[in-house]
Amino acid sequence: MPKKKIKLLDTVALIDDLSERNLKRGEVGTVVEILAPDVFEVEFSDDGGKTYAAIALRAEQLIALHNQGEKLKVVA
Repeated sequence: MPKKKIKLLDTVALIDDLSERNLKRGEVGTVVEILAPDVFEVEFSDDGGKTYAAIALRAEQLIALHNQGEKLKVVA
């Protein structure tokens, strides 16, 4: 099954820990800039909306989360 193509303002999650930036697998951020093909500036914010990390990440480090209304396919 092909991965969903990541676009500007998509909600994404980290696939692996980034210990050097204190980010853990599964943390959710927003794509705020497309820097190059398959390279994105992702902003991570707390529940109050304060940014605690902004970092350039490659597409293979991220998974695009489904937006409400999209059909979810479960793969075993």
